[in-house]
Amino acid sequence: MAAAGAGAAAAAAAYGSLELHITPEKFYVEACDDGADDVLAIDRVSTEVTLTVKKDVPPSAVTRPIYGILGTIRLVAGTYLIVITKKKKVGEIFSHAIWKATDFDILSYKKTMLHLTDIQLQDNKVFLSMLSHVLSVDGFYFSTTYDLTHTLQRLANTSPEFQEMSLLERADPRFVWNGHLLREFAAQPEIHRFATPVMHGFITMHSCSINGKCFDWLLVSRRSCFRAGVRYYVRGIDSEGHAANFVETEQIVHYKGSKASFVQTRGSIPFFWSQRPNLKYKPKPQISKSVNHMDGFQRHFDSQIISYGKQMIVNLVNQKGSEKPLEQTFAKMVNSMANGMVKYVAFDFHKECSRMRWDRLQILVDQLAEQQDEFSYFLVDSDGKIVTQQEGIFRSNCMDCLDRTNVIQSLLARRSLQAQLQRLGVLHVGQRIEEQADFEKIYKNAWADNANACAKQYAGTGALKTDYTRTGKRTQWGLIMDGWNSLVRYYKNNFSDGFRQDAIDLFLGNYSVDEVEPASPLHVKKDWKFLALPIIMVVAFSMCIICLLMAGDTWTETLAYVLFWGSASFGTFAIILYNGKDFVDAPKLVQKEKMD
Repeated sequence: MAAAGAGAAAAAAAYGSLELHITPEKFYVEACDDGADDVLAIDRVSTEVTLTVKKDVPPSAVTRPIYGILGTIRLVAGTYLIVITKKKKVGEIFSHAIWKATDFDILSYKKTMLHLTDIQLQDNKVFLSMLSHVLSVDGFYFSTTYDLTHTLQRLANTSPEFQEMSLLERADPRFVWNGHLLREFAAQPEIHRFATPVMHGFITMHSCSINGKCFDWLLVSRRSCFRAGVRYYVRGIDSEGHAANFVETEQIVHYKGSKASFVQTRGSIPFFWSQRPNLKYKPKPQISKSVNHMDGFQRHFDSQIISYGKQMIVNLVNQKGSEKPLEQTFAKMVNSMANGMVKYVAFDFHKECSRMRWDRLQILVDQLAEQQDEFSYFLVDSDGKIVTQQEGIFRSNCMDCLDRTNVIQSLLARRSLQAQLQRLGVLHVGQRIEEQADFEKIYKNAWADNANACAKQYAGTGALKTDYTRTGKRTQWGLIMDGWNSLVRYYKNNFSDGFRQDAIDLFLGNYSVDEVEPASPLHVKKDWKFLALPIIMVVAFSMCIICLLMAGDTWTETLAYVLFWGSASFGTFAIILYNGKDFVDAPKLVQKEKMD
């Protein structure tokens, strides 16, 4: 059985060793795996993709090694080929090498840009910088022999036909970030082995030892490419029921051939709401009044139940202030849906853990313990026999589904790991993971790294509260770092996230460049106040300072000048704040329900 599985895996594998040969007419991608004779020929004029053999590659071609084809995309100047040029080995899952893609190249099919106008050239440059930005965000992973997009439980419950499919065909489309870029490859099964599905998220692997027993411990977070985007511009769900910032996190243990897995999900509160940046530190969330929330809500949970079974919602938002209506609406909708497969728990994280009372998180863990025991975890023994299946999932959320969510997920995962390691015989009866100092350090740091990766990909900075995840307690330095990260988040969310959102929409195919489009959406005329008011504010504030430093003949004269210029700077600041939405960097490419 294992040998047959290995054979199927090899048949379905993508090519792992490639060389790119470039000529003025064609790109040739040569498969250099043992015994391979296939060459992919891409015509740079007609864009046709065909299979050929090694002897057809002209000796005059410029040759370089590459590690995968990410796909193709059309921009203003024509089609571009995106390839992986550098990779770093993360480790191995069951003897399959897992790689992180660390550098990419974007190659133009066209040999010249002379056919473009100055405006088109500028637009093309902006689109290229968008692609480069997405590719510069850490966290693209791939394997040419293993399907990274599926959990162990999903892979164990598949048919022989599934095992024989190419990695591209069988991958979960939610987690293939280059699915749009590979759409032309997907239409030609004979070239699938040249296509490398890439996931975005976080993977860490560690060889650990407890009581002299060695086991592998892995953490895999898969970011969904449906309703993907940045923090304030993508909230809630879309009409298909896809939630913003949806991440599936799987914790895996491999010991003496036995494999155990525990899966959790996180995702934005699944109805229609928005929180557009407007220069305020924390914009007020707005629940849409013009749509039927239940349709999308129902679709979301229907798909979650199909994928994972029973749902235990863990809502960590504040139960007062601006977050309160979201909590109340979520609870009300779960009750209205009246689905026995979906349960709901609300836990006001900030209130319960105020004044550094982090021990109170145990209240929530204890509250969920019975449900967690009922859900169980996935376990397959060394003979490949399924011992237990995970029957349900914890779906955690806060506002961003980052900081608070990650803390809770790490605690639930530890509780599951405790049960798994005891069952596998790694931990003795009565022993606790928390007492294993070396492993506990690995565990906490891995979950903190997971938090940072998810936060950088969604909010643009590292996560908050990682000092607790790393050390088990809140520290003064942690509070200072949280303050710094919050400031950086504020700047990015208000002044650079429009570009980041556009970049993601372009990369994922939510926006397609039209080469003949007369008016580019990149050129949005700014209102006069956008430039005038900040200049007036700076000038007025500067004059106020000058009047203070260079006192007039009398103090009343100085006071009058200071009051005048001070009032002018404060007044313009108030006007800017009132019209905050006009001063932030908003997305230009996609104006659908994301923008609410």
